[in-house]
Parts: sequence; structure tokens; C-alpha cells
Amino acid sequence: MKSLNVCIRYIVILAGSAVYAAGISLFLNPNNLAPGGVTGISIILNRFTPFAVGTLSFFINIPVMCIGLWKLGKKVMVSTIIAVISGSFWMNVFQGFDPITTDRILAATAGAVCVAVGIGVVFKMGGTTGGMDVIIKCIRKKYPYIKTGTLFLISDLTVIVISAIVFKNFEVGMYAGISAFICSTVLDIVLYGKDEAKLLFVISDKEKDITRRILDEIDIGVTEIQGIGAYTGRKRQVIMCVMKKHRLPKVSRIVAEVDDRAFMIISSASEIYGEGYKSYHGGQL
Repeated sequence: MKSLNVCIRYIVILAGSAVYAAGISLFLNPNNLAPGGVTGISIILNRFTPFAVGTLSFFINIPVMCIGLWKLGKKVMVSTIIAVISGSFWMNVFQGFDPITTDRILAATAGAVCVAVGIGVVFKMGGTTGGMDVIIKCIRKKYPYIKTGTLFLISDLTVIVISAIVFKNFEVGMYAGISAFICSTVLDIVLYGKDEAKLLFVISDKEKDITRRILDEIDIGVTEIQGIGAYTGRKRQVIMCVMKKHRLPKVSRIVAEVDDRAFMIISSASEIYGEGYKSYHGGQL
């Protein structure tokens, strides 16, 4: 079973690196959009050398991978080396195809989404796609509270400014900046998910029955808060729980089935820290 899981992990890494490479070679590179990092540098150098972007990316990644072996260890870097070789190979393969679009805004958007999804998939499997991914993983090892997408955005913008100067076209640089922003946003969604959830308060004479059914039928936590009616002075338990949005209809149905006279308040919770949600130090618990 362990061998099967390892094989599946490497297959997913190969798939993620192929999606990443497709975003570069089919959308960004043919439209002169340098997305930042080592790949962006490779796109810039490609205009002045006879080497393909994938080949340049591979050779630039060699010293970066050496740093990764030193800081991150062999386990992470085995996955990274596989992703780098696969990504470089597919970049060169896809570079032989015609670009999917020459509309720069479409290319910036679609390319960024592909790059973010590819990087996110590889990250989730414990590896990186090389280049700035390795550097950023090293930084987050020391400063885990800094979001991955934020670090990518800073590094990407630096390369984008350089590319605008080299290509002498600030409009292209602006499109690349849009691409970097989209990539950063999508990457955080892939890695951390959307934080938005629902916060529910229920006031009912049958709170024990509602609580028991929520605990038995839905895998979410329930907190009982002691409340006092201001007009009646009567003490009662108020049910409070936070849940992912897709679970709300089932919880609402349970409340209605147990007590159709229950007073229910539903609101959005934009950020949640704790078990099942975000860690205080970044990432997911």
C-alpha cells in the first residue's frame, strides 16, 4: 500500500508539472509574458540565446536544487527534481505547438491559472517545481506565517519589472503583473482553500435534540452558550457552530425537523482559525 501511495504521489507531481509547463509554453511565453521566478528569467534569456525556455530553466535550477538538498532534505528534493525535469521537458515539448491565444489578457489569465494549479498540486504532494518554489519553501520553513502566494507575488513582480525594461514594453509588463496577481490568488486558494464559512446560532426549547443530531449526523463541532432572555429573564442554551458552506442546508434541515419554531441566525465567517480551518502560523489544521 505504501508503494502504491508513493507511485500515485509521483504521478500527481508529473501531472502538476505538465499543467505548469502548459501555462508557460502555451500561454505566457509566446505572448512575451515573463511570469516571474526562474521561468520568467528563462523566458527573458531565451530571447538572447539559442536555448529553449525549458532547457534554460533546468540549468538555472541546478544550483537552486543544491540549496534545496541542503535546507529541505532529500525527501522533498526527490519530488522537486522529478517536477523540475518533467516541467522542463514539457515546456520544450509544448513550445513546439502554436499558442492557444494571442490575446494577452486571455493568455495572462489562463496561463496564471495553469501555473498556479500546477504549482499548488506539486506543493500539496510535498514537492516544488524548482526555482523560487524552493527558495520560498525555505523561507516558509523559517517564517511559516507568511503566505506562499504573497512570497510568489513579491518575487514575480521583481522579475516582471526587469522583463518590462528588457523588452522595452511596459504594457507587456503590466499584463505580466496581472498574471502574477491571478497566479498568487489562485495558488492560495489551491493550497489553503477559501476561508469563508457559515456561523450559525440557534435558540430553541429543543436544543439538546438539535445538538445531538448535528453531532451524530454531521462532522462539525457544536458549542452551547448560556443565554438569558432580556424580557423574560429566562435562561436557555444557545447553540453555536461554524461549518463549511456546503453543510449549511443539512444543518438547517435538522433544525427545522426538530423544532420548526426555532430562532436561527446565519451569518458569513470570512476567516476561521482552529481545528479544521487555518492554523495561526499559516496553512491548514
